[in-house]
Amino acid sequence: MRIDKFLKVSRILKRRTLAQEACEGGKVKVNGKSVKPSFNVKVGDIVELGFNSGALRFIVKELKETVRKEEAENLYEILFDEVN
Repeated sequence: MRIDKFLKVSRILKRRTLAQEACEGGKVKVNGKSVKPSFNVKVGDIVELGFNSGALRFIVKELKETVRKEEAENLYEILFDEVN
Protein backbone atom coordinates (compact mmCIF):
# COMPACT_ATOMS: atom_id res chain seq x y z
CA MET A 1 0.00 0.00 0.00
CA ARG A 2 1.23 3.49 -0.80
CA ILE A 3 2.47 5.48 2.21
CA ASP A 4 0.18 8.43 1.45
CA LYS A 5 -2.86 6.15 1.43
CA PHE A 6 -1.75 4.37 4.62
CA LEU A 7 -1.41 7.68 6.48
CA LYS A 8 -4.95 8.61 5.44
CA VAL A 9 -6.58 5.19 6.06
CA SER A 10 -4.93 4.91 9.48
CA ARG A 11 -6.15 8.44 10.24
CA ILE A 12 -2.70 9.63 11.22
CA LEU A 13 -3.28 12.44 8.72
CA LYS A 14 -6.78 13.57 7.79
CA ARG A 15 -6.42 13.88 4.03
CA ARG A 16 -4.41 12.05 1.41
CA THR A 17 -3.31 15.34 -0.18
CA LEU A 18 -1.89 16.38 3.19
CA ALA A 19 0.01 13.08 3.34
CA GLN A 20 1.34 13.64 -0.19
CA GLU A 21 2.52 17.15 0.71
CA ALA A 22 4.25 15.82 3.85
CA CYS A 23 6.10 13.20 1.77
CA GLU A 24 7.12 15.71 -0.89
CA GLY A 25 8.31 18.08 1.83
CA GLY A 26 10.65 15.45 3.28
CA LYS A 27 8.66 15.06 6.50
CA VAL A 28 7.98 11.33 6.10
CA LYS A 29 10.69 8.69 6.54
CA VAL A 30 10.36 4.92 6.30
CA ASN A 31 13.12 2.87 7.91
CA GLY A 32 15.24 6.04 8.14
CA LYS A 33 14.93 7.14 4.50
CA SER A 34 12.81 9.99 3.11
CA VAL A 35 10.11 8.64 0.82
CA LYS A 36 7.85 9.82 -1.97
CA PRO A 37 4.04 9.49 -1.70
CA SER A 38 4.15 6.43 -3.98
CA PHE A 39 6.45 4.44 -1.67
CA ASN A 40 4.96 1.01 -0.88
CA VAL A 41 4.86 0.50 2.87
CA LYS A 42 4.94 -3.04 4.30
CA VAL A 43 4.04 -4.62 7.63
CA GLY A 44 6.98 -4.13 9.99
CA ASP A 45 8.18 -0.85 8.45
CA ILE A 46 9.04 1.93 10.89
CA VAL A 47 7.59 5.26 9.79
CA GLU A 48 8.63 8.64 11.17
CA LEU A 49 6.50 11.69 10.57
CA GLY A 50 7.99 15.10 11.36
CA PHE A 51 5.82 17.98 12.53
CA ASN A 52 6.72 21.57 13.34
CA SER A 53 6.16 20.75 17.00
CA GLY A 54 7.91 17.35 17.14
CA ALA A 55 7.84 13.88 15.65
CA LEU A 56 5.78 10.69 15.62
CA ARG A 57 7.39 7.29 15.06
CA PHE A 58 5.33 4.14 14.63
CA ILE A 59 5.54 0.60 13.28
CA VAL A 60 3.09 -0.66 10.65
CA LYS A 61 1.19 -3.63 12.10
CA GLU A 62 -1.46 -4.25 9.45
CA LEU A 63 -2.48 -3.07 5.98
CA LYS A 64 -6.13 -2.66 4.99
CA GLU A 65 -7.73 -0.70 2.16
CA THR A 66 -10.52 0.65 4.39
CA VAL A 67 -11.17 0.56 8.12
CA ARG A 68 -13.73 1.96 10.48
CA LYS A 69 -12.70 4.84 12.70
CA GLU A 70 -12.63 2.60 15.77
CA GLU A 71 -10.29 0.10 14.09
CA ALA A 72 -7.83 2.60 12.57
CA GLU A 73 -5.40 2.56 15.48
CA ASN A 74 -5.00 -1.22 15.12
CA LEU A 75 -3.03 -0.60 11.90
CA TYR A 76 0.01 0.80 13.74
CA GLU A 77 1.80 0.89 17.09
CA ILE A 78 3.30 4.15 18.31
CA LEU A 79 6.97 3.81 19.25
CA PHE A 80 7.79 7.46 19.94
CA ASP A 81 5.55 10.49 20.26
CA GLU A 82 7.11 13.90 20.76
CA VAL A 83 4.30 16.13 19.58
CA ASN A 84 3.59 19.14 21.79
